[in-house]
Amino acid sequence: MSIATKIAWDDTVLPFQLDRSDIRGRVARLDGALDEILGQHEYPPAIEALVAEAAVLTALIGQTIKLRWKLSLQIRGDGPARLIATDYYGPTEEGAPARIRAYASYDADRLQAGGPAFPQIGKGYFAILIDQGQDMVPYQGITPIAGGSLRACAETYFAQSEQLPTRFALSFGRSREPGQPESWRAGGIMLQHMPEASPSVAGEATGEGGLLSHSDILDGDAQENWTRANVLLDTVEELELVGPSLAPSELLVRLFHEEAPRVFDAQTVKFGCTCSTDRVRQSLSIYSARDISHMTTDDGIVTADCQFCGAHYELDPATLGFEAEDHSDAAE
Repeated sequence: MSIATKIAWDDTVLPFQLDRSDIRGRVARLDGALDEILGQHEYPPAIEALVAEAAVLTALIGQTIKLRWKLSLQIRGDGPARLIATDYYGPTEEGAPARIRAYASYDADRLQAGGPAFPQIGKGYFAILIDQGQDMVPYQGITPIAGGSLRACAETYFAQSEQLPTRFALSFGRSREPGQPESWRAGGIMLQHMPEASPSVAGEATGEGGLLSHSDILDGDAQENWTRANVLLDTVEELELVGPSLAPSELLVRLFHEEAPRVFDAQTVKFGCTCSTDRVRQSLSIYSARDISHMTTDDGIVTADCQFCGAHYELDPATLGFEAEDHSDAAE
């Protein structure tokens, strides 16, 4: 693949459909966007790995849903990796990029620096939140942490909450091309069985912890098609997922040429944060003047830092909270 072609596929999500199998999917490549996400912080390697995995999952899942505004992933646990949070903002207009951001909260004293990443989440939950914007009721779906990866958690979520058999193949890490500095690259493929008009579950759930798995949802030809597509996906190599030697469209032909793959328009993705002074004020609007006084520094200001992008805000306490004297003259 040429340099120009590689750049064209950097930070993109390519939707596709396997017409023979009644399966839809996405191929994602993240490099510059992931570099910016992780470049905002100095995470230990285990936390970097969790954030990278969550970011790829978010790009794949977010593009699947026709969003007017935001999809979020939240992974909370009782281990040293307390929280992994991501947001995917749908394009604001035709042809515009989607935006993605992510951050983690962790207990450095409890973190096992050289240990595997996923077990450090501990027991907790995996949640997907969909906010379609003003005047729309937000949706939230939650499943327990299960499996040995965030990818497995997402697969369990779709089986349990949506009754949609779903499979992810992901790869991520630091790489260096000749003559270029080291940078993050990530890629993944998502397969999902097309929704049925009246999905049903037969018998007991056979997944971990009594949760549903794809075998509990599919049977007959649908089960056979799903199994065949997954066997083909099992042949993918990590380098093929992250590139840069193989374009996503070429990868689909290599994997699924017998399944009649059909591709649609690719969606570009970039790092983007929605924090602003107005949003900080809004988040503080629930507090009384007394509460605001406790937040005020010795210098007479209230400070706030965005956990996603690191932006720093300094505000006049007199303009904050529901007892603010005057919002109109607040400095931006």
